[in-house]
Amino acid sequence: MKSIERILVTGGQGKTSSRITSLLLTEGYHVRTAGRRSSSLPHPHAEHVLFDWHDSSTYAQALQDIDAIYVVIPVTMYPEPIVIPFIELALAQGIQRVVLLSSASIHIDEPVFGHIHRWISEHVPQWAVLRPSYFMQNFTEAQQADLIHQHRIIASATHKGKIGFVDADDIAAVAVKALTDITPHNTEHLITGPQSLTYEEVATIITEVTGVPITYHATSESELQQQLIEAGIAPDYASFLAHLDTRIAVEGIEDQVSDSVERVTARPPRSFRQYIEDHRHLFVNTTKGSA
Repeated sequence: MKSIERILVTGGQGKTSSRITSLLLTEGYHVRTAGRRSSSLPHPHAEHVLFDWHDSSTYAQALQDIDAIYVVIPVTMYPEPIVIPFIELALAQGIQRVVLLSSASIHIDEPVFGHIHRWISEHVPQWAVLRPSYFMQNFTEAQQADLIHQHRIIASATHKGKIGFVDADDIAAVAVKALTDITPHNTEHLITGPQSLTYEEVATIITEVTGVPITYHATSESELQQQLIEAGIAPDYASFLAHLDTRIAVEGIEDQVSDSVERVTARPPRSFRQYIEDHRHLFVNTTKGSA
């Protein structure tokens, strides 16, 4: 079987894409990153091309002389008419391996990621679908981090629902194996941390580790949807995301723990407590009211 040497990483400077790029370069692979920005590249040693899912004229340069692709789909409720033609073009050019970033909340055939998951499993010779839980990085790099720093709260509409929060570094490690292993995985990987937690338990852990008092603020699905719309997300996609919180609360769709990280990478996933310990300085030094 042909070895993988040149890898296309879509997703620009996203949480998983940037980490995958760094790992691949460390291991000696040729990496081409693809995104809509030409400056502030994820890594100075990676080749970079301008790429826009909505502009098919950018596809050919991105795919030239590539052996495998990491796919981060555009933010839309109906990505199939955009993403599938891109993968079909890749297959026509002889590219056989595709790894898709999906979500632990979305099963095969469900909206957004699921239909592409099904298509890839049926049409791509060498494939893997990564279904990670919510990122631990949400509390240090994203909206929850802003709430912590400004108001000493974290907020969601998940209430008592549990989530198997996972470190993006662990997701990237699984992705690199799926992209480069000689034997294709040809399966989905549910990727979680070692335990599932409520947001209230997350707040308690952050408080215990950092000494900064953080509390959980429960919001409604409609409030969350409006916040997402105000953040620039399309109303239909905002409604979809907000309803996932309700499903987590009512159906427990994220209350799951898998062995994928250890099984694929031969090392255990990082726990949430360890993640906060490793990033304690971000809370102590920047949280409102801290010294």
